[in-house]
Amino acid sequence: QVKKPSGTKGFKARLYSRAVFTGYQRGLRNQHVNTALIKIEGVTKKKDSLFYLGKRCVYVYRAKKIIHGRPLRVIWGKVTRPHGNSGSVRAKFRHNLPPTAIGSRIRIMLYPSKI
Repeated sequence: QVKKPSGTKGFKARLYSRAVFTGYQRGLRNQHVNTALIKIEGVTKKKDSLFYLGKRCVYVYRAKKIIHGRPLRVIWGKVTRPHGNSGSVRAKFRHNLPPTAIGSRIRIMLYPSKI
C-alpha cells in the first residue's frame, strides 16, 4: 500500500487550471471560429497570462453514447497567445469548439512546463 503524506486528509491535487470559454476571436462583423478566447481563473494581467502560453487545454463534455465505458468526450487544444490586456488567452483546438460550449469550463493543463 502507498502511504499518504501526513496532513493531506482527503486532499486531492488538481493538476490543471480552471478557465472559461468566452467566445471566438472576432472583428466587428465576422467571427473566426478556429480561434477560441479563454479566460483563466485568477489571471488578470497580460504578464500573468504569459505563463500559460504553449500549455495544453482540454474541453471535457458528456455525450449520450457510451464509448470505452464512459460517456465523456474531450477536444484537445493549445494556448497560442495572449488576447488583450486583461489576462485572456487565445487557443486553437484540434476540432473547433461548438457554440454550445460558450460559457463552459475548460481545463488548462500545467504541461508542457517551461520552468
